Amino acid sequence: MRFRLTPRETSFYDMFAASADNIVTGSKLLMELLGADTSARAEIAERMRAAEHAGDDATHAIFHQLNSSFITPFDREDIYSLASSLDDIMDFMEEAVDLVVLYNVEELPKGVEQQIEVLARAAELTAEAMPHLRTMENLTEYWIEVNRLENQADQIHRKLLAHLFNGKFDAMEVLKLKQIVDVLEEAADAFEHVANTVETIAVKES
Repeated sequence: MRFRLTPRETSFYDMFAASADNIVTGSKLLMELLGADTSARAEIAERMRAAEHAGDDATHAIFHQLNSSFITPFDREDIYSLASSLDDIMDFMEEAVDLVVLYNVEELPKGVEQQIEVLARAAELTAEAMPHLRTMENLTEYWIEVNRLENQADQIHRKLLAHLFNGKFDAMEVLKLKQIVDVLEEAADAFEHVANTVETIAVKES
C-alpha cells in the first residue's frame, strides 16, 4: 500500500458497503420468490422495487460525494465504475422479479434456482469484500471466486437455454422465460464487473 501524506474522504467505504448489503437484501428476495406462491409474488416485487430504489439512492450518494470531494481514496473513474456496477446488479435482479410478475409465470424452469443460488453467493462475497477496500487486503480470493461463480452461471444459463428450446414449451412461453433467465445472467455478469473493478483498484493501490 502506498504511503499518503494527504487525507482522503473515507465515507466512500461505508457507502460501498451499504450498497453491497442492499444487494444481499435483493438476492434474498430472489430466493424468496422461488418458493413463493404466485399470489405472493406481487408483494415480493414491491419489496424488491423498494430495495432497488434504495440502491439508486446509495449510488446517487456516491456520485454526489465524488463530485464534492477534492481527494478520493482511489481513482475517480474506478469509484464511478464500482458504484455503477453495483447499481447494475440491483437493476437486473429487480427486473427479473418484475418480469416474473408481469408475465404471470406460473412455474420457473428447472435451473433458475441454480442461477439464483449463484447470485446469492456472489452477493454475500461482495458484501464481505467491500469493507476490505479500506486496506486492500484479503481481496484476491474474492475476485477469483466471483469469476469462478460467473463461469458457473454461464454454464447454468446455457443449460437453461437448451432446456427452453427442447420443443416442450410454447413459443410465447419460451420468449418470456428466456428474457428472465437472460436478465439473471446479466446480474451474474455485473457481479464479475464489480470483482474486476475491485481487482483493478487493488492493483493500482499496491
